[in-house]
Amino acid sequence: MRSPKPARAENPLGNTRRSAKAYLYLLPAFAVLAVFVVYPILMTLRMGFYQSYVYLTDTGTGFGLNSFRYVLQDPAFGLAVRNTMFIVLVGVPITIVLSLGAALLINSLLRTKGLFQTLYFLPYVTSTLAIGLVFRWLFHSEYGYINFFLEFLGLEPQKWLSDPNLTIVAVTIFTIWNGMAFKIVLFLAGLQKIDQQYYKAARIDGTPAHRIFFRITMPLLSPTFWMVTIVSVIHAFKTYNEVYAMFSRESAGPGNSAITMVYYIYDMFFNRGQVHYASAAAIIFLAIVLALTVIQKWVSKRFVYYV
Repeated sequence: MRSPKPARAENPLGNTRRSAKAYLYLLPAFAVLAVFVVYPILMTLRMGFYQSYVYLTDTGTGFGLNSFRYVLQDPAFGLAVRNTMFIVLVGVPITIVLSLGAALLINSLLRTKGLFQTLYFLPYVTSTLAIGLVFRWLFHSEYGYINFFLEFLGLEPQKWLSDPNLTIVAVTIFTIWNGMAFKIVLFLAGLQKIDQQYYKAARIDGTPAHRIFFRITMPLLSPTFWMVTIVSVIHAFKTYNEVYAMFSRESAGPGNSAITMVYYIYDMFFNRGQVHYASAAAIIFLAIVLALTVIQKWVSKRFVYYV
């Protein structure tokens, strides 16, 4: 009986060469990441700690937390945080429920499923600015269809775009509609991954439809559901295009009543030229998003079911 041949020892030099080759292939991606992600973040951190900063000359005076103190005490930033949280806490759940409902209906179709998938995805590839013009017309206080509908129901028409208490509601409705298309596609992808054998077995056992949904569909769809939740929250925090499309780049509605956190950063940087305040607000915004990311990761480990 032959004795087994001894295993060949790994060549450290060969491993080093393979690693170097792999890093060489990744070098262009690292360069792009460094220029367009790492460098802007470092510059933002640097500018945010200046008490005064001139962007064109790259000069600043003072160094400390005064910019953060100013931003946190600024009533406009407080309103931006409240408006953003309103979109997150109200808009995101409605978007998820409507998107899931639409995905379930489309997935139940047999012959026209592909057609409806295309129709529902069209808003996602349409310009937000163009859709914003449509929504400005829909929300118009005199000839908008939304007020026509309210009058049809016997309700008072509203000044959606001129009443400071309603502008953020109009923006939230626009955000919900604008974000549904992509979420529907994600839910459809998740639904089509579920093995149909589970449904067949449940129907044979005479399981009611609502129990099938909560006992089979939702647990198996939980990874997709959680991903849609994360995407929706991030999209809600980044709300800017909808405000810009419905109002302008100079003002987020009457008295900046529809201002969001991203719009506040834009307004400070481009309209007011207060780069250090914009940078401080961006750092605070980043800290909030990172904190939410940590919370979401903690929740996903405990409540998301992966097959």
